[in-house]
Amino acid sequence: MLFISNTISIPDEEIDLSAIRSQGAGGQNVNKVSSAIHLRFDIANSSLPEFYQQRLLQLKDRRLNKDGVIIIKAQQFRTQEKNKADALQRLQELIKSVTVVQKVRRQTKPTRGSQRKRLDKKTLRGKTKALRGKISE
Repeated sequence: MLFISNTISIPDEEIDLSAIRSQGAGGQNVNKVSSAIHLRFDIANSSLPEFYQQRLLQLKDRRLNKDGVIIIKAQQFRTQEKNKADALQRLQELIKSVTVVQKVRRQTKPTRGSQRKRLDKKTLRGKTKALRGKISE
């Protein structure tokens, strides 16, 4: 059972975990041990509330394929248990991230004081650069 919040959790049956061989260096051991974890989570066929499902499907994330399945590959650690825990934690963080509703940004004008300060700095910088020119007699 993966707990998202106090009221929301995902049963283990909805999360498909499979062990695969890790990429990268590892010597002879890399060809024998399947320590990486491939996590697959089908959003549409999950018991998540509709709000979570809609927000997850609207994500622009490379881990989400066009069929609505989240695929997470965990291969950071050398042991299968740590990679499994890492994959589940990353899924949990991804689902929690959609609950945060971002505040709508209102456009504002720069204040008159900040505009004046910017123009004064530009003038000062221009004067400094003008002093660098050749001296004519």
